Amino acid sequence: MKKSVFFGALTVAGIAAGGVYAGTLDDVKARGKLNCGVATGVPGFATPDANGEWQGFDVSICRAVAAAVLNDASAVEFVPTTGKTRFTALASGEIDMLARNTTWTFSRDVDLKFDFIGVNYYDGQGFMVPSGLGVTSAKDLDGATVCIQTGTTTELNLADFFRINNISYEPVPIETNAEAQQQYLAGACDVYTTDASGLAATRASFENPAEHVLLPEIISKEPLGPLVRHGDNEWGDVVRWTLNALVAAEELDVTSANIAEMASGTNNPEINRMLGTEGNLGEMLGLEAEWAQRAIAVNGNYGEIFEKFIGESTPIGLARGLNAQWTDGGLLYAPPFR
Repeated sequence: MKKSVFFGALTVAGIAAGGVYAGTLDDVKARGKLNCGVATGVPGFATPDANGEWQGFDVSICRAVAAAVLNDASAVEFVPTTGKTRFTALASGEIDMLARNTTWTFSRDVDLKFDFIGVNYYDGQGFMVPSGLGVTSAKDLDGATVCIQTGTTTELNLADFFRINNISYEPVPIETNAEAQQQYLAGACDVYTTDASGLAATRASFENPAEHVLLPEIISKEPLGPLVRHGDNEWGDVVRWTLNALVAAEELDVTSANIAEMASGTNNPEINRMLGTEGNLGEMLGLEAEWAQRAIAVNGNYGEIFEKFIGESTPIGLARGLNAQWTDGGLLYAPPFR
């Protein structure tokens, strides 16, 4: 029954996504606010701070887009979404974009009719267990109870992994990261599985993180990124190139500290085009020439955002790994600004 409800919701989302929503850029400008779908709360990625202000790696993408379009990084209405509700929220027009640790897959792109505008985090599904369980490999989890968020790729990946390895498990369905954390710590499940970045974020919030281990297996490819509706190409271009600007800025050594200086003009034409001191890229997007300057100034370039919210010096403690620039052996690669 749960499976049919889930796929039914996806079908509705797919149909709705084919509607007439081409014009989001104009809508956001007229509204003076960006409606951005985020997670219900994942430390380091999207969570309200002590003052109720949303902060995090994914949140920074929303704020950068708001700055680019509206010249105001605070002009964002953050809409918390679960694995089940996120696609309906986007398809219905409740949100303008989704920036919520969402995996780019064939069916989401093609059948649900969404456009993934890029990858902001290359991830993979992992497993977390209490160290007292004495397990060192996911292949030792035969018969385990597993907390898993419904409406996610992790459900299918989990079933595939256990089937391939001829072992069994008992799923404990949950809807939010907070619920998963509560159930896992209460002993309602032996294992929590989700994207490895999410596991690291969750473990960092525990009172005794050292009492929990991430198993070595990464069982899937999870390219996570923001998405918009199909058929809304102008808006998709704005979100896509805002993310590209954050990535390119790191490669080009444009930072929050030097952007004012760089924006006055450099001897690098690529930087000048991106920051609007040469050419008319902003005009092509339907934005002002300084759109990229504003996006980068919010929390800095991609590398600065990564280090501020989820990097090795934070409680989340994630290494760049695949999310390093292509020049440093990673997969990050922004197309040219020309």
